[in-house]
Amino acid sequence: MVVRAAVVPLALIGLTALAGVVLGRVYADDLLTWLVVGAAAGSVLVSVAARRLPSWLVAPVSVAAMAGWTLWSLRLAAARADLPGDLLTVGADAARNGIPRLLTAMIPVEPTPDTVLVPVVAAWLAGLAGAEVALRTGRVLLGYLPAAGLYAAALYVVGPNAEPAIGATLAFVAVAAVGLAAPSGPPPAAGDPVAGLPRGVRAAVRLRLTATAALGVALVVGLVALLSPMIAGQVDGRPVDPRRYVEPPQVETLDENPLIRISGWALHPEQKLLDVSTVRDGTPTGGSSPIPGGIAPDGDDASGGPDASGSSVRIRLAVLSDYDGVTWRVGATYRNAGRILPATAPARDSTVETIRQEITVAELSGGLLPAVATPREVSGARVAYDPETGTLIRPEGLTPGLRYTVTSARERPDNNLLATANVPAGEEVARVLRVADGAPDQLRRLATQLAEDNGAPYARATAIEQFLAEHYRVAADAPSGHAYPNLGFFLFGPRNGGGQEGTSEQFAAAFAVLGRLSGLPTRVVVGFESSGRGPVRAGDAYAWPEVLFDGLGWVAFDPLPRPDNEPRPVEEDFRPTPDDPPPSEAPAPTVEPTASPEPVTAADGPDGSGVSTPVLVAGGSGGLLLLVGGVLLALLAMRRSLTRARLSRGDPGERIAGAWREVTDALRLAGRPVGDDLAATEVASRARQALADARVDRPDGSVPGVDDLAALLNQVAFAPGAATAAQADRAGAVATAYVDGLRAARPWWRRLLWSVHPGPLRRR
Repeated sequence: MVVRAAVVPLALIGLTALAGVVLGRVYADDLLTWLVVGAAAGSVLVSVAARRLPSWLVAPVSVAAMAGWTLWSLRLAAARADLPGDLLTVGADAARNGIPRLLTAMIPVEPTPDTVLVPVVAAWLAGLAGAEVALRTGRVLLGYLPAAGLYAAALYVVGPNAEPAIGATLAFVAVAAVGLAAPSGPPPAAGDPVAGLPRGVRAAVRLRLTATAALGVALVVGLVALLSPMIAGQVDGRPVDPRRYVEPPQVETLDENPLIRISGWALHPEQKLLDVSTVRDGTPTGGSSPIPGGIAPDGDDASGGPDASGSSVRIRLAVLSDYDGVTWRVGATYRNAGRILPATAPARDSTVETIRQEITVAELSGGLLPAVATPREVSGARVAYDPETGTLIRPEGLTPGLRYTVTSARERPDNNLLATANVPAGEEVARVLRVADGAPDQLRRLATQLAEDNGAPYARATAIEQFLAEHYRVAADAPSGHAYPNLGFFLFGPRNGGGQEGTSEQFAAAFAVLGRLSGLPTRVVVGFESSGRGPVRAGDAYAWPEVLFDGLGWVAFDPLPRPDNEPRPVEEDFRPTPDDPPPSEAPAPTVEPTASPEPVTAADGPDGSGVSTPVLVAGGSGGLLLLVGGVLLALLAMRRSLTRARLSRGDPGERIAGAWREVTDALRLAGRPVGDDLAATEVASRARQALADARVDRPDGSVPGVDDLAALLNQVAFAPGAATAAQADRAGAVATAYVDGLRAARPWWRRLLWSVHPGPLRRR
């Protein structure tokens, strides 16, 4: 009997705990699963222990136990995530932001206080409600509803971010069936639920209880059989992700476009922004020689080696991928992240070096969190992360004294493959290839000139880098701005008027735009150049461009001029030709002969006395035009003479035959010729169809009577001499009307050719 009484509580614990198993699939470790299991067991066991208490007293006791378990869970999660602050502060923040942070957290979710609070509390309340209904009233199936709702909510929160929970769902159904098969409710003191009743009544009650249990099991089995095909058909379907309905953390303009901060930092180079301590956990294998032209893969110099050797480390603040012709923007979709950030596969032809930095914020403002590319783990600060750009942000903003530790996986491409590497194309990189509307023509021509002699992508990028480094100079007091007009003034403005100089803002932005105009996927990165240890000051801040290569990833370029190089004027190497060169002016005529005129050989003889070339050309062109005009006029006169002869000369029979030839010639000119083998009535039928196809609308709605003309032709053929002059006049009128109607349906230029076409003159 003890075993039978324990089946339902154990089933409730199992059903509630399975929700934690399902939800734990998107967490970074199994801490949440164990916390939910503990909440499920605690809630049900408290209800079992308090069964002899009044029902109104069970809930306060259980809630008090829930508060204790929840506080312990929050403290454990905060310790595991290494979050600063006392338990009261951490708990209050988790209570305020638990649901939105759970739904905006990046996968895998770090089990922090705000991401474990809601599941733990929900599991405890579901266990409490289910136990009270199933154990106190004996309605087991109804008591399963809270656990089933919690399980469905866990599936919804996971969404498409994990594999289908087929095993957990089958276990849920099996546990529910076991709980239904066992009778619930405590036995009376005598050990028999129907003790004290007459024997016949006891048998009837036992039969009824057995039938009820069997009916419950049959109902569950029937529901499974009915719904399983539909559910199985949805296994491969992609569920909806609830994160799409939750607004991710928003950022200020200062963090969306930190490129505009470069000029301000350049004016106050001694301002202390950060303190950095760097530890390299490993040295990349298969290293290569430095990249020519001052380029460094992924933002670092190519020398490698420990920090003590003096090699620099580039710390990224933000990656800007979107440009609208006015500003560069990060364009990130930040998701709340825990300590562990989602890992992406490194580029195929690159090696990975692990770098660990401890960073203390000094006077750096905003919310962007500096880190070496690409961050993989952050502790000491709550962060949001955009995996596409690798940009970190602290939603609460940076505060002086904030200390955090970030571990990054820095990629180093094989530099020997750059010269032959290609760049990706297609929809997946359209964002970093997009050129905003309104690019100045001069900018486009400069990009074309730099790409003309450099077919390979790396050669194009190097040409742009060298052009900027050789023709422009760095000026710390240059105004901020990287819109098209600003870049145009930076590239082509007068040197003595403030043009052809700028900060790294203009150099990086100009490189990125020229690169995109040359077909290179580019972006701009804002960050700091650091020795790896010690303070990072405002003077260490600068921007650099990056180009994406197949198999190598993002490669940084350095278009800044070398300190010992004197820039050459842009005009020496960039002389764009206008799109439409103006026509050269004709030389002015000479009034007096030159002292020693050169002999000119005429085109029609060696004696030089022929007509000059302009006169000859003009005379030849005019003669040709007169000749063509004369031919056309002659053809027009001959065609009109032919028509008059056909319709007015000879006896009536000849005039009717002439009218018929006018109709057949018109059909040929209209592209509808008729053969000599057709009868006159068949030709008349085709003539009517040709006129209908031409869609000629007569004012009176009638069609010229070619059938009457065909009848007159047959009369002339079979009864020569029978035609009268009146019939001949009618035949001429019909033919003229038909020809005019067919001709009127032609385009204007075909109507002109119709009158001078020589075809009718050749036919007998």
